[in-house]
Amino acid sequence: MSYQDIFKRYEMKYMLTKEQKEVVLQAMAGYMKPDEFGRSTICNIYFDTPDYQLIRRSLEKPVYKEKLRVRSYGKAKEDGTVFVELKKKYKGVVYKRRISTSQKEAMAYLVQDEELSKQSQITDEISYFKDMYQGLQPAVYLSYDREAFYGVEDHDLRITFDENILWRKEDISLCSEVYGTPILEPGCALMEIKIASAMPMSLCRVLSENGIFQTSFSKYGRAYQTIAAEQTAAAEQTESEGANVAAAQNLNGAVADTAAAAGQRNGGTAGQIVAGQAATKNVNRRLGGHRTRIA
Repeated sequence: MSYQDIFKRYEMKYMLTKEQKEVVLQAMAGYMKPDEFGRSTICNIYFDTPDYQLIRRSLEKPVYKEKLRVRSYGKAKEDGTVFVELKKKYKGVVYKRRISTSQKEAMAYLVQDEELSKQSQITDEISYFKDMYQGLQPAVYLSYDREAFYGVEDHDLRITFDENILWRKEDISLCSEVYGTPILEPGCALMEIKIASAMPMSLCRVLSENGIFQTSFSKYGRAYQTIAAEQTAAAEQTESEGANVAAAQNLNGAVADTAAAAGQRNGGTAGQIVAGQAATKNVNRRLGGHRTRIA
């Protein structure tokens, strides 16, 4: 089976309800056909720097952005075919370069920096990208079920429907089972229209008549936003526990000072001294509890 290695096209995204998807499928039945993969599960590993530089920059919507991923169709085998893809977007135009190799060789190249058995202009571009963004590592596993169609007369026209979009940041391997946290609401589908030039008027009419409008949506971006929210919550929790420890330390000092002052005013009776010591021990127990939770 031959694969296309270079793409240049416009990509437009639309969020559909189940009913809207059925309307679009019916409308395009006469001039679109399922592609060679038909309905398939696509699995991806997105690479990024430890501080998520690539996706953070992408979400800022710059004029130019790029990302690196490795993709398989279904659960991969060590010696099965996967695609290493470098995807760039400049002024709304998407440029994609990709190479096909085995899963084992792809990960050795991307993670362990080993040489690929076959070299090309595309591998040179990917290697340059790796050198430019130091510390690239597997960041997110992302999968989805896709139905893909192409135009009967215009083969450059492609329409895809992605459902059951899942992501995870553990067990990041294309050889693992497909599972993760859902991104879309139940019953929703992400439609992508990919064209080389203008969209067919008949398709524009169907979208307009059914209130289907273009949206901005990044699968990896949505996953990262959840990761960022979790990191923020964890940092706030740590800060809160640190504040509790500081408050307990201040209270400990205040009790000790009060006990000492009381002892001095009353001649340091044994009962007052014992009471002050007991209060100090009580605060120390509270302080120890805060330290245990932090540890």
